[in-house]
Amino acid sequence: MTGADRIAEPDGAATPGPVEALREIGFWLERGRAQSHRVKAYRRAADVVAGLSADELAVYQEAGIWQDLPGIGPKTAAVIAQACAGQVPGYLTDLRRAAQPIGAPGKPLRSRLRGDLHTHSDWSDGGSPIEEMMSVAAALGHEYCALTDHSPRLTVANGLSAERLRRQLDVVAELNERFAPFRILTGIEVDILDDGALDQEADLLAELDIVVASVHSHLRADSATMTKRMVYAVANPNVDVLGHCTGRLVEGVRGNRPESTFDAELVFEACRRYGTAVEINCRPERLDPPSRLLRLAVEIGCHFSVDTDAHAPGQLDWQGYGCERAVANGVDPDRVINTWPVADLLAWTAAS
Repeated sequence: MTGADRIAEPDGAATPGPVEALREIGFWLERGRAQSHRVKAYRRAADVVAGLSADELAVYQEAGIWQDLPGIGPKTAAVIAQACAGQVPGYLTDLRRAAQPIGAPGKPLRSRLRGDLHTHSDWSDGGSPIEEMMSVAAALGHEYCALTDHSPRLTVANGLSAERLRRQLDVVAELNERFAPFRILTGIEVDILDDGALDQEADLLAELDIVVASVHSHLRADSATMTKRMVYAVANPNVDVLGHCTGRLVEGVRGNRPESTFDAELVFEACRRYGTAVEINCRPERLDPPSRLLRLAVEIGCHFSVDTDAHAPGQLDWQGYGCERAVANGVDPDRVINTWPVADLLAWTAAS
């Protein structure tokens, strides 16, 4: 059974209620890379219905006046009405049937993955709350999932100050009590600054389970500058994963962006030496690193992490894209750190 199958047919599967049906539609649309306004319509409707009391829900159900609610249109009203009548909404059934496997050649590796080490919530630039992201991660069969919202300098992504990150850690601790045995790993996607330093307090980074370090600015710096910057970062004992290393964009609404130039052999050798995994980023617009660099990292003997960089629940099922590329380029599953049990993973990150 694939991760998507677990969403469509959860344990003890029952007909979803209106909130669950609307959110599952959002999942399938996100997974299929639908336009964001379509997704938001269903997620917004789910939030509206979730905010109704039992008495209010009964009144709207009896009168069939769902479109009187703010943000509810004809399509979302039809889903709500069918779910309230004890039916699986027709649109949800259609989406389930239309969903295609992602990265089928990578299925052997995907079946070994135990978690995802790069995800975002609405605390930074993600679209959904932590609880919803992690509920879906668990439903997809993950044993653990790292929450890695952005660091403060990335203001366009609402990056977390040290104070906000500490508040988030308290929220994660509370959720972990409810989600056990599934585990939310504390983390961050920390910006690599121009001099290779990290955009967060060192003591706070040391407290986290997973630190993904990525370059988000001055991506067109010359090769020598970028190489020094990246080597300095991956050598930092707090860094566990080098995120989307070339920064390229190959498709999507943001357009295309060329790879950053750097001495990949030096950078990957530093990753190997200092125990920093090279991320295989699964986002379709990134697919980073390119195959030639992925093969180079394999030859050098790096570890890897196959991560979705998900900013929405449906994107958590994108790991197949990265798994397909990993298999095609000779990545040894035993060197993929998120195939490991959580205890082994955290022992490795603590030692590296």
